[in-house]
Amino acid sequence: MRGISIAPDRHLETHLPEPKHVVIIGTRGYPSYYGGFETAVRKLAPYLAEQGWKVTVYGRVGSTLDSDPDRDPRVETIVTRGLEKKSLSTLSYGFTACRHAAKQKPDVALVMNVANGFWLPFLRRAKIPTLVNTDGIEWDRAKWGRFAKWVFHTGAKFTARHATRLVFDAKEIARRWEDEFGRDGAFIPYGGDPVPELPVEAGLTRGKYILVVARFVPENSIPEFFAAVPKLAEKYDVVIVGSSGYGGELDDEAKALDQRLANVSWLGHLSDDKRLFALWQHAGVYFHGHSVGGTNPALVQAMAVGAPIVARDTVYNREVLEGGAVYFDPTEESIVAAVSQLIEDPELQERTVASNHQRSTDIYSWQAVNSGYERELAALAERSGR
Repeated sequence: MRGISIAPDRHLETHLPEPKHVVIIGTRGYPSYYGGFETAVRKLAPYLAEQGWKVTVYGRVGSTLDSDPDRDPRVETIVTRGLEKKSLSTLSYGFTACRHAAKQKPDVALVMNVANGFWLPFLRRAKIPTLVNTDGIEWDRAKWGRFAKWVFHTGAKFTARHATRLVFDAKEIARRWEDEFGRDGAFIPYGGDPVPELPVEAGLTRGKYILVVARFVPENSIPEFFAAVPKLAEKYDVVIVGSSGYGGELDDEAKALDQRLANVSWLGHLSDDKRLFALWQHAGVYFHGHSVGGTNPALVQAMAVGAPIVARDTVYNREVLEGGAVYFDPTEESIVAAVSQLIEDPELQERTVASNHQRSTDIYSWQAVNSGYERELAALAERSGR
């Protein structure tokens, strides 16, 4: 019997679909350790790659650590040009990144920071749907001058007009946007990493030191905390982590406290996560003085590692912590009283830490955060038909 050969039918050939492509705009790049947006991208970009996405992160020259052993090689990075000036860096890098992305035609763009709202029309004209993380209410921040506040507020108006979908990291931020701009969106906060027991920092004693981790700006209660440091340092070690990023009076004051008071240590900005986590884990009190913005990344990480927390009494901090903190008003006396109350009461420390651990697990985990972003991005890519 003669064999029968069947020619392949080209119409029956199967092709694997191209992976969905997301670009991330508005951070310093991947992997970077500058702030909350950068932390979120370090967690989210590898997660999306694991889910089958093609991931491209736009960044800045010299802002990433390419030798980082935890860097995921599946994440593509593109560096564009910009101006390294306090009030123009976000605008200039956002402009060049959005122009470049508009030519790449990804399925969807994740844009961080409403200052980039000015450039959303580029992406909209290219028919690229955008998911925009609005961050905090930047035009309320005391650190910005009149021009910068105008930029953020006008950028927010552009974002409200041109963004496809919004992300709010706090429910109070969502309320502000609904009231002022008539836009709703998805609530996706920041996450924290639970960590194993880490060694205590050399020269410190577990539970016997006060820690502050913050950018040196007035709305983080840094001037008031520095005023309280000499009194607190009479009984406890005080560890200061952070800087302004641009130098200035608060950096000078931190240096002076470090040099003048034996119990005070200023460590500057720390990019070593394990060292920072260990400082939180063994602190007697973590001082959180942030007064504006939504869910603060440092706060939810402190919750996850089990730091006893003293927090400024704001609607944002109470939304995140509820009963998991001792609250203070922004005065030297109130800070000294709140810190002393918590560091000297082990039972109160245990109660607040337990409360924060539960909230960290239920609401502020990276698994929940990453899956929330992936769900929103997938919905936009699907709806766009790209």
